[in-house]
Amino acid sequence: MPVWVNMLGLNLPEHLIMTAKDADKTSLLEGGVRIESHSYNFNFNYDSYPSDFMVMYSARYGAVQPAVQIDVLRPDGNEFQIYFASLPPSQNESNEFSARIFSTDRLIADSLAGYSSLFTYRVDPTSPQAMIFSQTDENKVLKGTYVIRNTFYMFDPSDNVVDSGIILGGKVYGIMGTDDLRRDLAVGLLWGAPVALFIGLTVSGAAVSIGLIYGVVAGYKGNRTDEGLMRINDVFYSLPTLPLLVILSVTIGSSIFLITGFLVIFGWVGMAKISRSLALQIKSLQYIEAARLMGQSDTRIIFKHIIPQLLPLTFASIAIAVPSAILGEAALSFLGLGDPSIPTWGQILHDAHSAGAMSRGLWWWIVPPGMMIALTGLAFVLIGNALDSIVNVRARRM
Repeated sequence: MPVWVNMLGLNLPEHLIMTAKDADKTSLLEGGVRIESHSYNFNFNYDSYPSDFMVMYSARYGAVQPAVQIDVLRPDGNEFQIYFASLPPSQNESNEFSARIFSTDRLIADSLAGYSSLFTYRVDPTSPQAMIFSQTDENKVLKGTYVIRNTFYMFDPSDNVVDSGIILGGKVYGIMGTDDLRRDLAVGLLWGAPVALFIGLTVSGAAVSIGLIYGVVAGYKGNRTDEGLMRINDVFYSLPTLPLLVILSVTIGSSIFLITGFLVIFGWVGMAKISRSLALQIKSLQYIEAARLMGQSDTRIIFKHIIPQLLPLTFASIAIAVPSAILGEAALSFLGLGDPSIPTWGQILHDAHSAGAMSRGLWWWIVPPGMMIALTGLAFVLIGNALDSIVNVRARRM
C-alpha cells in the first residue's frame, strides 16, 4: 500500500531498500585473511513483522573462494548469525559473482534453529523474519535499532567486494504503492503521462487535420465530389470502432505507433462533417468569388482562403479530441492488446485486472491510473471548451 496510509492510524512496516552507499564499511587484515564488513543500521518501530528480507552482494575474486557471513544485531543485544557459506569456485583468474540471499533460504532456517532456546514460546520456523524481529519473552515485535552485517572473508589481495545491499520487505512503500511484482506504481504513472500525451496529441492533431482538409475539399467542390466523399465518410462513421481496433491490433501488430495509426484512421470522420458544413457557407462569400474571378486555383483557394478561417475551430477540436484518443489506447491496453514494452495507464489497469487486484482489495493499483485517465481527459475537455468559447462568435454573443 502507499506509505501515507500510516497517517490514517496504521503502523505498517515500510518497504526498505538500502544499498552499499548506506552501509558502514570496515576492513581489517587478520592472519593473511582480509575481512570486509558492510553494516546496515535501521530503526524498526512498527507493530507487525516484515513480510520477508533479502541480502544482495557482488564480489570479484580469483582461484581461492571467499566466504560470506550475515549477522543480525538486535536491539536487545542478542546477535544472530543467520548465514555462512563460501562462494562458488571461479572458472577463470578473475570471476565476478552476484547473488541474492532470500529469507526463505534453507541455510537461514537452519542457522536460526540454534537460537530457538532464547525464546520462551514456540517460534514459527517457517518465518525467519518473525524470529529475528520478535521479543524473546513475548510474541510481539521487538522495536528498536537493528544492524544487518555482511562480512566477507577474502584470501587473495586482489579480491574485492563490488556491491552489496539489503531489502526489507514491508507492507507500505512510496506515494502510490507497488504492484504484485513490487514495481513502484508511481514510476509507471509518471512514465505513462508522456505516452498518454503523445498518443492524445498525435492522434487528435492528425485526425482533425485530415478531417479538416477532407471536409473542406468535399464542401468546396460540391456536386459528385461532395457526394462521393461524404458517402465514404458515412461508411467510416458507421463502422464499430473498438471491435475493428481489436482486430487490427491482433492481426497487424500492437506497437504504440501502430495503435496511434489505427486511432487516426477512425478519428477523422467527425471533423470532416463539421468542416464540410462550414466550407459550404464560406465558399459562397464574396472574397471566395473574387478569388475565383482572379483565376486562383481551387487548391490555393482552399488552403489560403478557407482553411485559415477554420484554424481557431481546429485548435479547439484538437483539444476536445485528446481524451477520446487516450481512452482508445487505454481500452486496447486494458484488453491486453497494447504495447507491452511501454508502460501506459491502460497497461497498468490490464496488469491489475489480470492479477485480480479488485477481488484482492488492491485499490491503490486500480484507482490512481483510472484517476489519471479521467483527470487528463477532463483537463483537455475544459481546455477545448475554453478555446471554443473564445473562437466561437455565437457562443460569445450568448
